[in-house]
Amino acid sequence: MNASLAFTALLPEHILLAGIVALLVIEIVSDEAKGELPVAIISVAFAAIAAAGLASGGNTLEPFPGQFILTPGIAAAKAVVLALAIPVLLVSRGDFPRGPYYPLLLSSLYGICLVASSSSFLTMFLGIEIMSVPVYVLVLLAYRRPESAEAALKYLVLSGTASAMFLMGASLIFGSTGSLSVGAFAQALASNTLLSQSALVMVVSAFFLKAAIVPFHGWAPDAYEAASVPVTAYMATLVKAGVLFAALRVFGEAGLAQPLAGILAFLPIASIVWGNLAAMRQAGLRRMIAYSSIAHAGYLFLALLGEGPGRFEAVAFYLAAYGATNILAFAALPNAKDDESRDRLEDLKGLFHRAPLAAILIGIAMLSLAGIPPFPGFAGKFLIFKNVMAAGHVWIAVAGLVASYLGIYFYLRVIQFMFMAPDAQPAGHRPASGMAIGAGLLCLAFTVAIAVAPGWFLARL
Repeated sequence: MNASLAFTALLPEHILLAGIVALLVIEIVSDEAKGELPVAIISVAFAAIAAAGLASGGNTLEPFPGQFILTPGIAAAKAVVLALAIPVLLVSRGDFPRGPYYPLLLSSLYGICLVASSSSFLTMFLGIEIMSVPVYVLVLLAYRRPESAEAALKYLVLSGTASAMFLMGASLIFGSTGSLSVGAFAQALASNTLLSQSALVMVVSAFFLKAAIVPFHGWAPDAYEAASVPVTAYMATLVKAGVLFAALRVFGEAGLAQPLAGILAFLPIASIVWGNLAAMRQAGLRRMIAYSSIAHAGYLFLALLGEGPGRFEAVAFYLAAYGATNILAFAALPNAKDDESRDRLEDLKGLFHRAPLAAILIGIAMLSLAGIPPFPGFAGKFLIFKNVMAAGHVWIAVAGLVASYLGIYFYLRVIQFMFMAPDAQPAGHRPASGMAIGAGLLCLAFTVAIAVAPGWFLARL
């Protein structure tokens, strides 16, 4: 093993690890709530810069052959995820002035980066667990609702079940192919043996559970609703990105045949339909976002039906657009005297008259999430459906496109509440903090950049 090659390829992970150690030292030696947020932001920012630098180098690095690989596209995806974590940290200031939140979040980010570079099921399993285990605690950490403990337990049980299914599927793939390489999944796809087919079912079901695809979605609404705002933003965007990176590494550029192609068509479309329909009836923003995230997970898994070379670009672009606009909506959300009041959609009525900038930022986020041009959400959906059609699945793409129209209603309802309804004047509400608005403006700048120059962004993936 070349030590300098390993250090270079793992530089973003090393910087995150250094940040985690620094945060733990601060927690041990200091009693004051100072220093943790700046250390976390600096660590993540330098890790993002390091990943971007590795992406611009254009080299493929493999310090641990068969276990860890870094291509320019993977490095660019890491840079995007780490960059999106910065506004999440900025939004966290009001909910978590100090404590274990920051090292836990950085630990989960470390897992996402490890998943994106994994070349074997062993490395991928470690990455998924490092990503997921801190989130079990993060859901419970703020404890602003009585339901938080129940939601954390649901997330723990179902996510743990997904991990067990993934591990069982990996062991069956090893038994079938004699390899734990992610490339062995393609060998199992080409095999008709019962062992290989069982392995495929276990691995795909694990991904569906982690991403909350129908009918494996039961934990998502409760966990998103009971978690604090920054944790919900993190789970809905970056944790979902980690799951999709794992799926992309496993599926690679392998072609899909029946019956797996049928499953990857039916369940994602069912997720799009059910997620959009269920979101229409929600009275709370976080629960609405939870159901909409089920629909967005459907779009992302539908992309796996597309042609192999275009899968990564389509999914990475969609995750970037979806992540930035979701965090934008949460960053601009007004503060309130209690968590339930902050979450009520009814209390957003007339927000434009009270806080015009916040209303405009949330409105832009809703339009992009709905897939309205010229916002990047439209380009993300276009890329996915284009690739699915290019692979010959025209009717599946048409069904997904029609199902996506269901989501326009509840996104526009939020805009109607903010701009067209009389001012609700909710008691105890106050504008979002300056740091949260700053986080929203960062997300807005990123959203505008990829909307104006999507080709430039895609060329770096």
